[in-house]
Amino acid sequence: MNWTENVILVDADHIDKVAFNLIVNFERMIGRRIPPADMPKWIDCIALDGGIREGEHLTQVALIHDKSRTQLENFVPAAYAELDGKAFKDHLGEFTINAYPVEQLTTKADFFLDALQTVCTQQEVKRVMVVAGDDLYDKVKSTLRRIDDDEKRITVFSMQPHEGGNFRQEILGYSLMAALGIRADELKEQ
Repeated sequence: MNWTENVILVDADHIDKVAFNLIVNFERMIGRRIPPADMPKWIDCIALDGGIREGEHLTQVALIHDKSRTQLENFVPAAYAELDGKAFKDHLGEFTINAYPVEQLTTKADFFLDALQTVCTQQEVKRVMVVAGDDLYDKVKSTLRRIDDDEKRITVFSMQPHEGGNFRQEILGYSLMAALGIRADELKEQ
């Protein structure tokens, strides 16, 4: 497999659940319908929070999901078949998206952690952005502790701050709110 300099590794079932919770809560709070999250905009926000800046970068996005799910419920585009193998290009470079259903031979957690370890051990990969559920945080932290590469910039996204590790942390909710079109001024009015 050819690796790119940047990799975004995503538990797609987790981001879909978080997006749903944000939609339900913010619709009540700000009093308007919130559309599904814009997938390319969300990917851009994750990339920016992960340290990618304007330029001609190549980034792989891996959406890991339960095999029984054929699409995201709270994103557009949503169908994994529609997203898999597609790419888009903007001011941050080119993003290639792949969807990986987890087969019954393993658990999604083990598949995700194996993928994380594989990505982090590739010399070509310089920047890794990890989006996993808070329930997987300790295992992600343990996996990353075994990565001996001070040259890699690894950012872990979660809904709340956690006890640190040898990586950066960012709050997942901010990127999802931006992709859902929730503006700061709407929150200030409440």
